[in-house]
Amino acid sequence: MGLTQFPKSPNKVHPTLPSAVGSREAYAQEGRDKVAESKLILDETVDKVLNHTLTKLPADVLEKLDVMGGIKEKLYNYINQTYVNMFNRYTVTLEDEFIKKVRDFVDKEETKGLARYTPKEIIELLDKIGGADKFHTGEIEKSIVNMYGHLQGHIQRGVNDLETETNSILRQKTDVGAFVRGENAYAILKCIFKDNEMRPKYDYDVKLSINILDSELVSPVYHYQTTVESLMKDAIQKHIQELIDRQVQQFNDELLDQGKNELTASEKMFEKIKRIDSFTDDEKEDEKSRRYTIMAKRFLDKIEGLRAEIDVDDYDPLNLRENIKFIIDEENIRNRGYNTCVNSITSILDTSKLGYQVCDNMKNARLCYIKEYEEVDKTILPDERYGMKVQFLDQNQLRELKKEYDKQMAAFTTEITSLWEVTHSYYESKKRFRALKDFDDLSARLMNKEWKREKKMRESDPESVLWNEIGEMYNESSFVEKNNRTYEDRMKNLKGKVVYLKELLAKMHGYQNPVERVILDERINFMAKRFNEFTYLVNPHHIQPGLILDIDITTIKRKQYMLKGMANVLNEFLYSVSKGFADAAFATYSRRRSTVREDIEQSFSEETPKEDLFESAYGLAAENTSDSNEVKGSVDLSPKAAPKRRSGLKEL
Repeated sequence: MGLTQFPKSPNKVHPTLPSAVGSREAYAQEGRDKVAESKLILDETVDKVLNHTLTKLPADVLEKLDVMGGIKEKLYNYINQTYVNMFNRYTVTLEDEFIKKVRDFVDKEETKGLARYTPKEIIELLDKIGGADKFHTGEIEKSIVNMYGHLQGHIQRGVNDLETETNSILRQKTDVGAFVRGENAYAILKCIFKDNEMRPKYDYDVKLSINILDSELVSPVYHYQTTVESLMKDAIQKHIQELIDRQVQQFNDELLDQGKNELTASEKMFEKIKRIDSFTDDEKEDEKSRRYTIMAKRFLDKIEGLRAEIDVDDYDPLNLRENIKFIIDEENIRNRGYNTCVNSITSILDTSKLGYQVCDNMKNARLCYIKEYEEVDKTILPDERYGMKVQFLDQNQLRELKKEYDKQMAAFTTEITSLWEVTHSYYESKKRFRALKDFDDLSARLMNKEWKREKKMRESDPESVLWNEIGEMYNESSFVEKNNRTYEDRMKNLKGKVVYLKELLAKMHGYQNPVERVILDERINFMAKRFNEFTYLVNPHHIQPGLILDIDITTIKRKQYMLKGMANVLNEFLYSVSKGFADAAFATYSRRRSTVREDIEQSFSEETPKEDLFESAYGLAAENTSDSNEVKGSVDLSPKAAPKRRSGLKEL
């Protein structure tokens, strides 16, 4: 009973039983007679070989051969043995593979049953209703993955804390490197450590600004006022660039397959430029222009000037522009990038034990203020505190900020120069008649009128060097300085003037405090404080369009709790929203012949022509096929004869 209980086991092998593996009478044969088929094949093969032998051998050889009996029998036995060997080898291989397949299938089915968390009857019922793709354990698996992800995040955060504190202990000092690690150091716009004004011995004031460029953001940020047309054109441009990249990569692969040198970084760039006019052009008015291949001109005309909001009186859900806007809003292109940044920084602050009482998120302005305390009076705030500003700036905003910064700098220059003149006038007024106090007094007494006249002429000449007691001039005439105002020389000069004026008053009066000195001292201190606050700000001439993270921190020197916590927040934030700096030169050799070769496949099929990626979409492949001539030395990047074009350099 035990032997016949499982007649369909995959280990059951028999030549005649229908249920056995390798059986001649198997159900899969559908009534075929394998013995008769084998005999037919053998007889036909023997007859063919025998006839071939009779027709090819000479007559004198045939007479000596025992044609009627011996040779046919020998041929039959030899062919029969060969056929049987071939079939047995095939049968054994087939049985082995078949048993493996069956066992794998059984294991898979058993695993499916074990992986479910419900009784078998419910499983069968659900499978009949919706199938395995409708009811499965995907959500539970996602929850487990999320739990492990959070656990890994907590472990990583602890490792980051340990690393930051270890580095600070090894340094034995506080510096910029304690904030942002090496791979993100390029993003620092300004970082200043200075002593706190009220408690310089115990507290630090830290100013840190980070600039993440548009090209480095994982999810691009757009202003709320950006038009739908601009969003559509950006999306089309990215699509075109992806197509060009794929086309150049395909061309590079073809060169490698032909055994030629692959394209260098510069050659890839030129190839991309050559292919631009295959996808777009400057003909804005022509509906058949290549620029309207992806999206027709009539759609772009409908959404021209359309912004984030439509007046209620003009809104019609059946219009083309309203439906295009609805699709764009559904994709959430406009808000995705900025919301991601705000979500990222707030969630990181929450999980890093750095709470905040103020979050002023001005969504339409793309500006978010986050502060630990609402109070703005520094005298009553604790010594461990922070405040940050996350803002997205485009080119237009930066242009206006630069204008305002230039006006402020001009105003400070005027005020400090005026203070300089008033103080010197006061100094001159306090001199006694014919007294010798300084170099000017001595020169006035010793030198003649001609020398004094020449000195006045030099001072009145606008082309001459303007001298003052500080002795440092502005270097603002170069091309670079005109287009990127650093104002470093001017700031140094103005700060030097303020210090010089303090020393001048101390030299005049010593420890006496007449009313004139008190007034001048108050003005000098006021200007010094305000000018220091102004230079503490970030110069907009140094900012590039993108996301700006501006952080002001006050921390106790011996504790530095806020400093260490913010270092982890910054590195995690940069990792989450920024792709980081990427040098294209390092990504040049993306494909290696040792890993991607056709001969590794070991295929005996004929080589099929490659399908062009873009022919079905644009019908533009013919213009961009590469020259098939053999290249010696360098790669010939010019395409085959095409319609006459203008020079690529002139177009650029």
